[in-house]
Amino acid sequence: MQHERAPLAPGTFIDGYRIAETIGRGGFSLIYLAEDEETGDEVVIKEFMPKRLGRRSASAKLVPADECRRESLLRSKRLFFQEAKAMAALRHPNIVAVRGLFLANDTGYLVMQYERGRNLGQFVHSRGGGLSTTLILRIFLPLLDALALIHSRSMLHLDVKPGNVHLRNGHDPLLLDLGAVHLMSAGAAGGSQIVTAGYAPPEQYHPTGKVGPWSDVYAVGASLRCCMDGKTPQPSPERLVRDEVVPAVAVAALHERYPAFLLEASDWAMRLKPEERPRDAGALLARLRHDQDVLPLSALRDIMPDRTAPAARRLT
Repeated sequence: MQHERAPLAPGTFIDGYRIAETIGRGGFSLIYLAEDEETGDEVVIKEFMPKRLGRRSASAKLVPADECRRESLLRSKRLFFQEAKAMAALRHPNIVAVRGLFLANDTGYLVMQYERGRNLGQFVHSRGGGLSTTLILRIFLPLLDALALIHSRSMLHLDVKPGNVHLRNGHDPLLLDLGAVHLMSAGAAGGSQIVTAGYAPPEQYHPTGKVGPWSDVYAVGASLRCCMDGKTPQPSPERLVRDEVVPAVAVAALHERYPAFLLEASDWAMRLKPEERPRDAGALLARLRHDQDVLPLSALRDIMPDRTAPAARRLT
């Protein structure tokens, strides 16, 4: 009998941590809330357990889903370890902190800092969109700065979406799901990932698609749009056949509520052709910062200074 991806049971003790509960399931991982037995700290543990390639055996180990997937599973596991080590070196106030990596059950476990707050995707869904310009900038400027760091290290996130953003006190954002990150040097290619419909660009769906920083930019643009109108955008493969996404600048309800530069940024990032988007997160961030700077002071009065911005542009 195959046990598929049954999560570790609450109370399981593994490498100094005790599993409290399962709090998430991704295409490549299971996510747990756990307690460090030595310090008592709450942590988040991500277990590499890809649903297409592997399953959990009766002894709790990761094994191939079937024999023909053995090589693919081994290759994915090697990449997971390589990428996890690279991610552990990332230090940014808006990227979830990786505390460590350990091996057990023939798979790998990422241990990350746990911080209380709420999920942006759930927050947007409960509000039906309509987040204010103030709040959107407070969330997305730091997130883009975090993505710019990832891109500068020749890495890609490849699963940016509201559901992968955690809001701490004061709506301070934290980029989650670093287990999806891929090294560009590892030959990241479209079709190699489990994509999130509505946020993944066209190139991420095809084995020959050339993914890059511009792919994360598309996902940022789609996330921006969702925060404004409360809807997941049309999946990009459908857009290639018949594009039903009306540009944000042409939607009267959005134009009445948001400054033109924010609508234009979302539209620019969501262009179907990669070469027509910002080249990376840094380019989109620079445009947003510049356009924010030239807004009238009255439109900025409620915007809190983001910790990543240069001092010259902070409000006093």
